[in-house]
Amino acid sequence: MDKNNSEYSKVHLFKLVILSIAMVGTMTTWFSMTAVLPELVTIWHLNSLQGSFVTIMVQIGFVIGSLISAFINLPDRVQPNILILWSAVLAGVSTILTAILADHLTHALFFRFITGIALSGVYGPSLKLLSTWFRLRRGMALGFLVGALTLGSATPHLFRGVATSSWETVLITTGICSIIGGIIIRFTVQVGPYPLPNGMFDPHAIPRILRHTPIKLANYGYFGHMWELYAMWSWFGLFLTQSLKSSGFQNYSSLSSILTFIVIASGFFGAWFGGVYADKMGREKLTLFSLGVSGTITLCIGYFFGSSLWLIVILGVVWGISIIADSAQFSALITEHAEPQYVGTALTLQLAIGFFLTIIAILSVPLFETLVGWRYAFLILIPGPILGFLSMLRLLKLKQTKIDFGG
Repeated sequence: MDKNNSEYSKVHLFKLVILSIAMVGTMTTWFSMTAVLPELVTIWHLNSLQGSFVTIMVQIGFVIGSLISAFINLPDRVQPNILILWSAVLAGVSTILTAILADHLTHALFFRFITGIALSGVYGPSLKLLSTWFRLRRGMALGFLVGALTLGSATPHLFRGVATSSWETVLITTGICSIIGGIIIRFTVQVGPYPLPNGMFDPHAIPRILRHTPIKLANYGYFGHMWELYAMWSWFGLFLTQSLKSSGFQNYSSLSSILTFIVIASGFFGAWFGGVYADKMGREKLTLFSLGVSGTITLCIGYFFGSSLWLIVILGVVWGISIIADSAQFSALITEHAEPQYVGTALTLQLAIGFFLTIIAILSVPLFETLVGWRYAFLILIPGPILGFLSMLRLLKLKQTKIDFGG
């Protein structure tokens, strides 16, 4: 019996590793153009607002794709590995076409929009697919997967800093990685031993989801978390570049890319270990700790702009770890509290609203920076972790008092 359980566990972990490796490849497309934005600003003569839309268009596409997918309950009607395959292929092809066909911003934004729509068929379904393989250690598993997403999001910065200085090559490479990732998932990760029932099209599913108390609070926590997360991922590289430039560093562009990769990629360990400890101490407590630390870094890191590089990098790594450590736990709470046949819809809806907020946050940082400078620009993100902290604190209190969570 113990031997069988051990073998069974190895199969679960193998699926987790394979799915996570594929997720790294697929998610490289998300920030592929953000990583090469400094070059594009010069080549296409972009201002800060135009540069913002390079990332924002992915977010807009993701939101629209997620909303449509949630409304028609697509993640609960199509096998997740099949949905992920075609979505990853579309994300890869649109990214490759950006490098081949886009000769100015308008074309690039169109392809970025398509990439965002495609990625909405990867992220949520991947969380659902992994949930069918893990039940007792779901927090750890989802944390590891979100860590892979984080690593994939950071990888284009590594490509730019180490492998190539050509923005087209970076995009083509990430596009190929996405296609390979989708193929891997399709043929190696099937639905696991804890399948969730398929749902039928139900336009009333979303109102029921939104009325359910623990889902509402988990969503509020997630929305606060997302207000901070993607704006940090989008603008830390430029913040660091400008800080190095103001400090008189030579060849600051490549150095900034490599250090930005390290800062964002460190979130892999934050998401993974966050999941491990969430399974032990409770998801609500883990999110409170994570939001508290990341909010503190958000408050203070700007004050070191233009000063000690290593101090900024150390704070950045702590920020990168803490800002993503709780992300998977908001999704795990949804998988635990939503109607089983509409878990995919609930996850996709959570993602859609959360990523809509990232659009506003990403746009707000450079606009605020033009008014107050980089030293204070990140302060506009502070309301996010505060809202998230208060929401999760309420959820924890409700859980401790064992109040009925019914809608």
